[in-house]
Amino acid sequence: MDGVGEREVSSRVWTIPNLLSFFRLALVPVFLAFVIVGYDALALLVLVVSSITDFLDGYLARRLDQVSRLGQLLDPAADRLYIFAALIGLAWREVIPWWLVAVIVARDVMLAVLGVILANHGFGPLPVHHLGKVATFCLFWALPLLMLGEAFAPLAPFSLPLGWAFALWGAFLYWWAGIVYIRETARVIRLPADDGAARSDTLDHEEVDGA
Repeated sequence: MDGVGEREVSSRVWTIPNLLSFFRLALVPVFLAFVIVGYDALALLVLVVSSITDFLDGYLARRLDQVSRLGQLLDPAADRLYIFAALIGLAWREVIPWWLVAVIVARDVMLAVLGVILANHGFGPLPVHHLGKVATFCLFWALPLLMLGEAFAPLAPFSLPLGWAFALWGAFLYWWAGIVYIRETARVIRLPADDGAARSDTLDHEEVDGA
């Protein structure tokens, strides 16, 4: 790659939206540390800052016409890392059981295996199913609600039952979506690679949040 090409790639990577996404990712260890030591109020503050940067990077990417493949990958990756960090931190403190962590992590491991299978057959990742979006939405609300109940005792009678409802429904829908992805993978790998590309079984023109 010549110097001009390298500068063009660099300019596409170091855009303001992508820098905000990197900043959001950099806050994940801070968030995890606060959750583990029980500073739930500070952890929630980090989550609020992360949500603001998430909104800003999406808004600026569209406004500045700087939507990139990297940005489309970073955003859902950050969502998952925050979910995993909250799960691990709360399980470490025995606020939630480890089986819930295992259920959610096992589904994402299964999704990674499906991605490898698709790649071996010449396909990209599957388009996001609406069940996956709903499941991620539930989990993304469940864990802060549980933390809210831990941080502020007067809110616990309201936030904890609501948080557990979101968590259990999220885990259920997470695996329901996973079963849909298994069936779709089985369908796609029976297709010739060229036909599959024509059917858009990739993320080229799909939103990638909340798989």
